[in-house]
Amino acid sequence: MIVFIIGDIHMSPEKIARIPEIENADLIVINGDLTNYGSKEDCKTVLNHIMSINPQVLAQFGNLDKPEINNYLQDLDINLHGQARMFHNRVCFMGVGGSNLTPFATPSEFTEQELESLLTAGYDQAQTFIKLAEPIEKIKIPLILISHAPPLNTRVDKLANGSHAGSSAVRNFIEKYQPDLCVCGHIHEAAGSDHIGETPIFNPGMLSKGGWIKTVIDKSTVSAQLHD
Repeated sequence: MIVFIIGDIHMSPEKIARIPEIENADLIVINGDLTNYGSKEDCKTVLNHIMSINPQVLAQFGNLDKPEINNYLQDLDINLHGQARMFHNRVCFMGVGGSNLTPFATPSEFTEQELESLLTAGYDQAQTFIKLAEPIEKIKIPLILISHAPPLNTRVDKLANGSHAGSSAVRNFIEKYQPDLCVCGHIHEAAGSDHIGETPIFNPGMLSKGGWIKTVIDKSTVSAQLHD
């Protein structure tokens, strides 16, 4: 199974068509910031462009997306924020959108306590799905965390001035539960990779800069590669 993960689109989805073989991928996952302080209609424009290339999409909003976008994604039944989605009984995705608090009062921000509650809700749902699927598939079902905010104190949450601006709740979750993969975004200049324990973490940066993640799921094994 091949999954492409992109984020920080900011109303510029055009480069997605240049990703090799994306039209044949099993799934595209969008990790937030589809718009710039945009509306439901702006989100619809971005999604329509992406879905014209490949209709298999899961998504969540970012901190620069208004809350109505979260509602719109929920209405489309493709939302990851605060919940989990099993895909073809092969892999389970869970998500947390928006971001931790910033100095800029962007439209969709959460306290660390709120992020912790969202992560817990998504994980509990994921575990229910996984426990149902594993006896049928007779393999360990991988869990992939899609978090718009990166985990704190990593290479993928570092600002241009060298300070770290990620989420402590996301970091604590990864340390405790060790998902098979975490893909984040939010901090454009921190595109790259790191790990916490056994969990690899990737931040592809802005799509307009060409960043994306190709993920291959082979039975219980998840491998991911950053492209820029």
